[in-house]
Amino acid sequence: MSAQRILLVEDEPAIADAVVYGLSREGFEVEWKTSIRDGLAAFDSRVDLVLLDVGLPDGSGFDACREILARRDVPVVFLTARSEEIDRVVGLEIGGDDYITKPFSPRELVARVRARLRARSRRSTKDDAPDPMQAKHAPGPFLVAGFILDRERAKVVYASSALELTRTEYGILCALLERPGMVLSRARLMELAWDEQSPSLERTVDAHVKTLRAKLKVANPDADPIETRRGLGYCLRDAS
Repeated sequence: MSAQRILLVEDEPAIADAVVYGLSREGFEVEWKTSIRDGLAAFDSRVDLVLLDVGLPDGSGFDACREILARRDVPVVFLTARSEEIDRVVGLEIGGDDYITKPFSPRELVARVRARLRARSRRSTKDDAPDPMQAKHAPGPFLVAGFILDRERAKVVYASSALELTRTEYGILCALLERPGMVLSRARLMELAWDEQSPSLERTVDAHVKTLRAKLKVANPDADPIETRRGLGYCLRDAS
């Protein structure tokens, strides 16, 4: 079995050396580039995951992420010195899978990379298998709490607007729509939307829910269909 291939785009040699060393010791094949231009040139079908610095000499890692995901759906993990919430939200909003703030330990990095690759592998397996929730609502779209969910087309309509969602926002919203009124913990939402459970990533659930709520607010400013249950999780409000 060939080693999983990681593309690292990072302009700080000290950090890049530590990342390459740590991942190589764990059996990964790492290709290191120092600019967006060289990173995009090296991105091909063999890349299993991208580690992407946000602040690069020739542009923003956020823009590079958009370009990468436009080419192919692949896990993207941001490496950055920026710790503000808005930067984390932007990174997740555009489709990033995780966000690691510098400085970080090599062990944490390896654990995050493995988690993202496991999630993608499980998602691919689930895509090939029958989905019991899809079967339950077959053959077409169904209406719940003012939403129209079309699993076959991966489409959600709310207040007559087709929502433009990231894959994680879509996963979270589907989990809530398919279980109306049920309170789902952050861990449960992670299991349903990320296909894994990891306490270190639970904080990202709130960031994804925040961006999802903002999109729902644009579609219908007078409603807030996602209810926060403090200390418990989230649920879909009863529309009755």
